[in-house]
Parts: sequence; structure tokens; C-alpha cells
Amino acid sequence: MSRSANLFTIGFTQKTAQQFFETLLDAGVKRVIDTRLNNVSQLAGFAKRNDLKYFLNKIGRIEYIHILDLAPTQEILDAYKKQKGDWETYERKFLQLIRDRQIETKISPELLEGGCLLCSEAKPHHCHRRLVAEYFSQKLGNLEVTHL
Repeated sequence: MSRSANLFTIGFTQKTAQQFFETLLDAGVKRVIDTRLNNVSQLAGFAKRNDLKYFLNKIGRIEYIHILDLAPTQEILDAYKKQKGDWETYERKFLQLIRDRQIETKISPELLEGGCLLCSEAKPHHCHRRLVAEYFSQKLGNLEVTHL
């Protein structure tokens, strides 16, 4: 029996840069997998794409990759955020989207090992990174998911 792979998730809001980077280092994260649709906004602070890539490498030799196939569409995101949609609808639409995209065929289990799915939400409960992690766990098996 093969051992399970470790997959982490983290949101950067409501964390200082110090808390964010120390959490990743303490967990032993090897790569951050950015699942955000929009990752260049000034609102992202230290987590803007190019800054984050630089900081991760400098602080912990942590790889950074952005995988748009793991992000919701603008339409799904807007319906939930801007039009104050309900979580159940968002979850249903997002899960259908990642099923349609067949994300499990586009990402190798090796890439997930020691990886950390990143988005902005502070907690995983109402966040697409949790849905992605659970989907991978269901499809690939042998995946230990930890929300940081």
C-alpha cells in the first residue's frame, strides 16, 4: 500500500505576512498552488502573484505555481460574491465546473504532494480550495488534506 500524500490549503486574508510564511514553513510545504482567478489585485497585498512567488522562494525555497483550472469562473464568483448568492449554489456550480474540466487529469499526484492550495478566504469552510482538495482526495485517494 502506498503512503498517503500530504496536501495543504491556506488562505492569506486575516494573516500577517509573518504568520502566513511561518505557517507554510512549519508545515513543510514544498509548493504553493495558487487557485485564485484574480491574483494581481493590490488588495492581495503580499500575496500578489509576482510578489508571492518572490517571497516564497526567498523565505523558504517554496515553489509557486498558478493553475487557473482550479479557480472558479468570473461568472460563478460574481454570482456568489457580488450578487450575494448562497454557498450551496456556488458549491454545486464550482464542483460541476471542476468535474467538467477533469482537473484530476491535468495535475499529477506528485505535484500535489507537499503542495498547498492557496486562495484568499481566511477559513476553508466556504472556500473553493476546500472543494478542490476534497475533489482530489475523492478522485486520487491516498491524500491527507490539512487546512492551515
